[in-house]
Amino acid sequence: MPEAVKATVRRHPGAAALALGALGVVFGDIGTSPLYALQAVFAADHGAVKATQGDVYGIISLVVWSITLIVSVKFVTFIMRADNDGEGGIMALVALIRRVRLDRPVIKAALVAAGLFGVALFYGDGMITPAISVLSAVEGIKVAAPSLSSVVLPVTLAVLVGLFLLQRYGTETIGRLFGPVMVLWFAALAAAGVAELAVHPQILRAFSPHYAVDFFAAHPGIAFVSLGSVVLTVTGSEALYADMGHFGRKPISRAWFWVVFPALIINYMGQGSLILQDPGAITNPFYLLLPDWARVPMIALATLATLIASQAVISGAFSVTRQAVQLGFLPRLNIRHTSDATIGQVYVPAVNWALFAAVLALVIGFGSSARLATAYGIAVTGTLLIDSILFLVVARLLWGRPRWAIAAGVLAFVTVDVLFLAANVTKILHGGWFPLLVGAAVFTALSTWDRGREAVTAARIAAEGPLLDFVEHMHNRFPPITRLQGVAVYLNPSRDTTPIALRVGVEQIHGIPEKVVILTIETANTPHVPEEERLHTDGLGYDDDGYSHITLRFGYQDRLDVPAELARRRRGGRTREAHFNPYHATYFLSHITIVADRPHGMPRWRKRLFVAMARNAASPADYFNLPPERVVTLGSQIHI
Repeated sequence: MPEAVKATVRRHPGAAALALGALGVVFGDIGTSPLYALQAVFAADHGAVKATQGDVYGIISLVVWSITLIVSVKFVTFIMRADNDGEGGIMALVALIRRVRLDRPVIKAALVAAGLFGVALFYGDGMITPAISVLSAVEGIKVAAPSLSSVVLPVTLAVLVGLFLLQRYGTETIGRLFGPVMVLWFAALAAAGVAELAVHPQILRAFSPHYAVDFFAAHPGIAFVSLGSVVLTVTGSEALYADMGHFGRKPISRAWFWVVFPALIINYMGQGSLILQDPGAITNPFYLLLPDWARVPMIALATLATLIASQAVISGAFSVTRQAVQLGFLPRLNIRHTSDATIGQVYVPAVNWALFAAVLALVIGFGSSARLATAYGIAVTGTLLIDSILFLVVARLLWGRPRWAIAAGVLAFVTVDVLFLAANVTKILHGGWFPLLVGAAVFTALSTWDRGREAVTAARIAAEGPLLDFVEHMHNRFPPITRLQGVAVYLNPSRDTTPIALRVGVEQIHGIPEKVVILTIETANTPHVPEEERLHTDGLGYDDDGYSHITLRFGYQDRLDVPAELARRRRGGRTREAHFNPYHATYFLSHITIVADRPHGMPRWRKRLFVAMARNAASPADYFNLPPERVVTLGSQIHI
């Protein structure tokens, strides 16, 4: 069992507890889709889909089979098997693709780039989800008390302000309430649907896929356009995969098949039945499905549920950002851990306030969930398609699955995803440009940092020179260099080169501490690195000469606390090189000033963007949790 899953099982004993936790975190987004999905279907394209028996049966059949094929079959049954040491999500697929051996590096680079674009689209999705979810819940006021319609926007904004202000405190305490609230939410969804189906059960015929086929045969153009709104019923599918590391595949699968899937299907069936009986219900079939006495309590419950959905997406953005930083696709950012017990709970201020500004702009700019629905879907379908492609590549090249199985996957998964994506292309001019613009901006930042980091690394290696040659020179130097009392730890990205701060100390100060430790921190393509593989030492050719090298390896989900990790190794007493008090050592950092003046390499605008990102990177002292009073920075210039 992967270490991440073992740790999760230890924190959440029992399958029932894990399934309950998954309900509270994983299913918030897809679980709140009934608030707006069918309303969006019948409002799209100026009401092209009518409240007739043929259209309603066709739409409900499309909804049922879309959820079944995309979520139940593709994600829960297949894609969730593609874990990276227990972790899931599109970033995990990118890490797996990095392990694939291909004869043509350009294909591998293209696959990684596609994965990064999927990550970028996730941020666009993360901006729209809180806006449309909370707005659609509060819009129930228009149904319960039409005279109070003017308060919908102010209440929505107030709820969102409170949500983002609370992010800094973490979700550990609030998270304990998420599961029971979502159980109540899904029970309410099912109860509302059952009440309608008990009176008008005819809609159950829509379980047959032939109604979807007949709908396309009768109205091919309208049916195709409707897919752009039907896809709203599967928003949040990526969350099932992305949160796999927190709960494990089986608890998520159980929660889906036992609770979420039947509750969603029953509610959508109930809404469809209501529309058949009362065509005017297309204005808000979710709330009109309820009796008058239940609408106000449901508004309160729906607001809680949408806050949970929004919280899950925001936390997911924090987690993805952290993984991107540790995998080298973003510069160091200020990342705060909000829980001592759960590694995955982090807070990234820069991401939080960027999301906050975008969400407020979306709510004010679009003004209603129906209008926001026109912008929603393009990011979701893009991510779904990229997930399918990367999964099939992993299945073929890492797992060795036969070609016929891959061809079946292309037919079943990629074809469906392409249809949904094509249907959403019509939304681009009506708001769909927003998530695409966000995705393009984030992708540009990710790819620019990746390319710029490679260029800086190459230039830095050339400037630093080989480490073993430096140590040999120190041994043969005459007169010998002055050795000062104490321990100095020099952080360096490579185990083969000499830290610039060490060279500057020799050339400018003409003295170095009696114990010199060059420390390289590596981030693996796996979320967690086992304890026995965390540390590697090298005496650099000599024993007891005061020079040594230590490599610390972390997973991209591990907390980067260098002094704490070195202290654990010291207490273990297994390595001589790590036998010093890391809280009394002096840490030397090499400050690199990047100058973008070389004519070759990246375009000039990209170099400027890279330099701007580098200047705003978080301090290595904070990022690696170094004691600030024991950090010394020495610098040099690097030209790219």
